Amino acid sequence: MQLTNIQKLTGQIELLSGLHIGSGNAEIHIGGADNPVIKNPITQEPYIPGSSIKGKMRSLLEWHLGVVSLQGRKDDQQGKPLTFSDIPLCREEVKEHAKNILKLFGGAPDSNNDNVLVSKIGPSRLAFWDCALMPEWVADMDKKNLLLTETKMENTIDRIKGTAEHPRNTERVPATALFDFKLTLRVHDGEDLTEMLIIGLKLLEYTGLGGSGSRGYGKIAFRDLKLDGQDFQSRLDKLNMSEVA
Repeated sequence: MQLTNIQKLTGQIELLSGLHIGSGNAEIHIGGADNPVIKNPITQEPYIPGSSIKGKMRSLLEWHLGVVSLQGRKDDQQGKPLTFSDIPLCREEVKEHAKNILKLFGGAPDSNNDNVLVSKIGPSRLAFWDCALMPEWVADMDKKNLLLTETKMENTIDRIKGTAEHPRNTERVPATALFDFKLTLRVHDGEDLTEMLIIGLKLLEYTGLGGSGSRGYGKIAFRDLKLDGQDFQSRLDKLNMSEVA
């Protein structure tokens, strides 16, 4: 196996609705949000961690292939990411696609795995970068004297009384925000894994990022995607998931 190229995918992520990716801050500050978003510790600007994009994309692709609840999987592996040990359990029609997931995202092999399979799949190909806010959008918000985040109030409705209970506030990055998007794709022996990458990107557009997606949070769109400087956006825009096997 030989590394023959490293491709770079660039573009922007546009928020179509408010995004909340939590900071994990257990402290509650007076006057602050109950659920703050993650921020760069130096600039205090919100960002999208590359790990959030990678984890969500991998999970969506595994659901898309139907390999989340494999028959014959051990109880302690139910709900866990796809591994090398799961490949023999996959249906024949999706087995090669499952191998491509491991090629793209990795699989943490252990001593019980088929060494031939591990060698054939090799190391993970994708590397995701943290996505910072586009400087132009930050400058525009500053010009309008607007904050980089918003606070959304939520509550629970008592079905009998019809009253609001347990009010809470969640910090979000507002719709229209633009983030700088980058990832790199290692190419071994001239392989082409971009088809599965495009499906993963489209699934992210359909389902969103961050928490509370069922309540309308985190809807996104990829903009101006380029692979090694060449148009990649048109391939994403033309993809129809109903036609994907």
